[in-house]
Amino acid sequence: MAKRLLLIDVDCGVDDAQALMLALAADDVEILGITCCQGNTTIENVCQNVLRVLYVCGRLEIPVHKGASRPLLGDFLHASHYHGHDGLGDAADPNAPGLDLLQKEHAVLAMLRIASEHAGQVSLVATGPLTNLALAINMDPTFSQKIKSLFIMGGNMESRGNATVCGEFNFACDPEAAHIVLNSFDCPTYIATWEFTYQNYLSWAFHDEWILQDTKKAEFMRKISAHSAAFTKDRTSKPGELWTSGFVSCDSYAMAAAVDENFVTGSINCGVSLELSGALTRGMMVLDTTDKLQKKHKAFVLTKCDMEKFKYLMMAALK
Repeated sequence: MAKRLLLIDVDCGVDDAQALMLALAADDVEILGITCCQGNTTIENVCQNVLRVLYVCGRLEIPVHKGASRPLLGDFLHASHYHGHDGLGDAADPNAPGLDLLQKEHAVLAMLRIASEHAGQVSLVATGPLTNLALAINMDPTFSQKIKSLFIMGGNMESRGNATVCGEFNFACDPEAAHIVLNSFDCPTYIATWEFTYQNYLSWAFHDEWILQDTKKAEFMRKISAHSAAFTKDRTSKPGELWTSGFVSCDSYAMAAAVDENFVTGSINCGVSLELSGALTRGMMVLDTTDKLQKKHKAFVLTKCDMEKFKYLMMAALK
C-alpha cells in the first residue's frame, strides 16, 4: 500500500512536537519535509526544536526548512508563558543537533517544489501561524491545486479566544495570513479549532500513563511538557476560568486527522473566513453556516472524533 505523503508546517512548541512524534510513529506515513514558521517562539528556536524532535526519534534524514520569521503585518506574538521561552519547556539539551543541519532552501520555496513534484499526492498539515502558506500561494496561485488536502490546527467556531478575546493563537499570530489561506486555498480543507480540541480533551490519568512509558521518547516528553502541563493544571484550578479540565495536545488533533482518515467522525461543512478589522474580533474565524457568503469552496470544521483511536495514536508516538 502506498504511504500517505505529508508536508508539515510548524511553529514547534510542545504540542507541535507531540504532533510530529505522532506522525513519525505512523508506519504508513512518509514525511517529505518540515517547514518552520515563527509563532510559539522565534524562528531559530522553532527550527532547533524540530531538529531536537527528529533527533530523539532517530529521523534526522527528514529535511527541515527555515521559513517566515515574522507575521505578514503586525507585531510578533509568542506563547512563552505556555511553551517556555525556547518553545520546549526550557528543558535544554546540550546534545541537541545544531542549526547547520537545516536545508539551505527557504521553507516557502520547498513547499512549492514539493507540491509540484508530488502534485495531487501530498497532504499539508499546518500546526502554527499560516504565514508560510500565505506566502506560498501568493507566489504561486496554483499551489493549493497541487495539494491533495490541507489540515489546519487553528481558528475557532464559537468566538472563544485563547490569545485575544475572540482569537485563537495561531490565527491571532498572523490574521492576514489566515485570511489569505481560508479565502484562497481550494483543496479539501479540514480545520481543528481551539474549541474542538478542548471539548475532546484527554484525562490527566491518560496523560500520566502516556508520559510514563519506559522509552527515550517518553523521557523526552516528560521533560519538555512539564511546564505546559503545570500551566494548564494551574489555570484549571482557578474559579471562573474557561479552560479545559484535562490534557489537550491541540496540534495532535489535526495531525491525527491527516494520518488516519477514520479519526474524524463529525464535521460542519461550510464557508469560512477571518475577521481582520474588528476591535475585539480581529483574528476570529467566521463560519458561514447559512451560506450568505456563497463561497464555492467549503471547509470541514471538525466537531467529533474517535477518542479511542486518538489515544492509540498518542501512545504509539512515545513507544
